[in-house]
Amino acid sequence: MAKTAQKPGYRCAECGWRTTKWVGRCGECQAWGTVDEEGARGANVVQAGATTGPAVPIGQVKAEVATARTTGVGELDRVLGGGLVPGAVVLLAGEPGIGKSTLLLEAAARIAERETVLYVTGEESAAQVRLRADRIGAIRDRLYLAAETELSALIAHVEKVEPTLLVVDSVQTIGSAQATGVPGGVTQVREVAANLVRLAKERNMATVLVGHVTKEGSIAGPRTLEHLVDVVLNFEGDRHSRLRMVRAIKNRFGPTDEVGCFDLHERGIEGITDPSGLFVSRRSEPVPGTCVTVTVEGTRPLPAEVQALVARTEAQQPRRTSSGLDTYRVQMILAVLERRLNARLGGCDVFTATVGGIKLADPAVDLSVMLAVASAAGDKPLPPGLVALGEVGLAGELRPVKDVRRRLTEAARLGFKRALVPSGSLEEGSRKRNGQRALVPVGPVAFAPGFEVVQAENVWDALTHVT
Repeated sequence: MAKTAQKPGYRCAECGWRTTKWVGRCGECQAWGTVDEEGARGANVVQAGATTGPAVPIGQVKAEVATARTTGVGELDRVLGGGLVPGAVVLLAGEPGIGKSTLLLEAAARIAERETVLYVTGEESAAQVRLRADRIGAIRDRLYLAAETELSALIAHVEKVEPTLLVVDSVQTIGSAQATGVPGGVTQVREVAANLVRLAKERNMATVLVGHVTKEGSIAGPRTLEHLVDVVLNFEGDRHSRLRMVRAIKNRFGPTDEVGCFDLHERGIEGITDPSGLFVSRRSEPVPGTCVTVTVEGTRPLPAEVQALVARTEAQQPRRTSSGLDTYRVQMILAVLERRLNARLGGCDVFTATVGGIKLADPAVDLSVMLAVASAAGDKPLPPGLVALGEVGLAGELRPVKDVRRRLTEAARLGFKRALVPSGSLEEGSRKRNGQRALVPVGPVAFAPGFEVVQAENVWDALTHVT
């Protein structure tokens, strides 16, 4: 009796959905280009093989080997958790033209002052990278450059140069003859990344991979690279602005909530150690629809301005547009304004945005968004020198947020005179009048002379104070 050949199976690299035939789009997560043939499954018994070294008690393992080494770029070290760890694989993702190559070439030049660095480019020629290096002053004797698109040739360069840092720009342009498909496909990216990770671990060589971002904003691959590497950094910024920000999405050696700020200009890229004034407008007179808050990125408090515009419209469905803010949270705040404060926003277009291109996902921004919209709707500016921070609940209550004292200290340092925070944020504010909690100014002793902090229990109390 003839045996029936087993049909190959296909699996989505994004969500794990399986099918018996190849399709271009996953039937579960609806992602494009993520379905690939998986290896034949069976009950094969794997025999014991050679080991890379004997197992030892954990106390005898030398931790100094995994000590981070500075890159010479302070803001990049902040996000990485102190620097690059030998043997670590870092993925730097971002949109094309955002400045990834400039940042890595700058860091590679700093490291090449004391160690050997190999920069492999697959998108540009060696001459094009040399022109950029001349422009930003990144010419170093120990910085080696190679233009390759084949994995075997890349490995040959590594064996010859023996670098302590390898930069691959970008991983989607490198192909392997051992895998099917074209470079940049799921199979090729997985094969190339797996070999580079193995090479980095074997040689204890720090490796930085550049990854592109798809139209949906996810890292091309699509999520295969994120699972293989040790650190995932996201490079953000507006093409029309010089400000660039690097965020850590995944970090096995440090925090994942830090952010690095950079200034991209014609001479290269520089870190911004004090970005406090970048996200706040400077004007002589107060303007309706603006409110300043203080967000926390890692250990760094950043004052940021929220702007709102409310305009009457004849359309049946008024527009709700947000830039730099969570659209769903803004819609929730608008609903609280209409239900709890009787604001008439049904026949109005509401536009909300941040200043400087910063993206605010901190719940402490809720109160500033609410005050900015209320100020724009009433065409009345908020008091000058005011900062507001707090989370708004569906019942109209204000909830305390973390790191209040650090935020207020930064606001006082920048010259703000008063702050509006939820009740209970500070110990000094838990006073009562006639058995009920009231708006009690907190003395300026803990922060700066002339700095007043007012605590409110709900959105009505907050609006009453500022108006």
